[in-house]
Amino acid sequence: MRIVLLLLLALNLIATDEYSFRTAYGHASRSNLGDIISGDFYSNKHEKDLSVLGFDGGYLIKESLFDWPLDIYVKGGISYFDELGATRDNVYEVTVYVKAYYNLDFLENRIRFGLGEGGSYTSGFLFVEYEEAKKKNDNNSNFLNYIDVSIDFDLGRLIKYKPLHNTYIGWALKHRSSIFGLINNVESSGSNYNTVYLEKNF
Repeated sequence: MRIVLLLLLALNLIATDEYSFRTAYGHASRSNLGDIISGDFYSNKHEKDLSVLGFDGGYLIKESLFDWPLDIYVKGGISYFDELGATRDNVYEVTVYVKAYYNLDFLENRIRFGLGEGGSYTSGFLFVEYEEAKKKNDNNSNFLNYIDVSIDFDLGRLIKYKPLHNTYIGWALKHRSSIFGLINNVESSGSNYNTVYLEKNF
């Protein structure tokens, strides 16, 4: 924990707010995308201990798009999926995506709602995707569409500690799917991972 705090303080010394770095950790869910977005975060957690640890970096390409409180980032990330709970080899993922953040400022605080869209490539088939495809006699694919949905708040503004301004803590959904068969003839296979994260703009 001390290392994380030291890293955040060090990033503040070079702050320009053009870059972002996020670290996230979470678990697989059996709920579909619609259920999770409607608020069913953890009630349908996968019974096997399937977790993910991810690191994402981003670059701000447009601030206040159309004079709205909407910031656009291009992002890339790597993730490590622990599949040992399913007695399988662990899986690595690379993502590239564009993400929009809607900033809601009130009472000197900030909440951000984020939506990202892009692509995801995994080194192997995730167990939750393999399991779903097997049940429905469907295909698997290493490359799938990627959606990143998040909500967070500015930790520094909340606790009134300026060195931690633009440090966000929140929840994000990592979603892989084929968009109903548009990618590699995968009709129904996909995965959802609920994560909690810490993100720093610098």
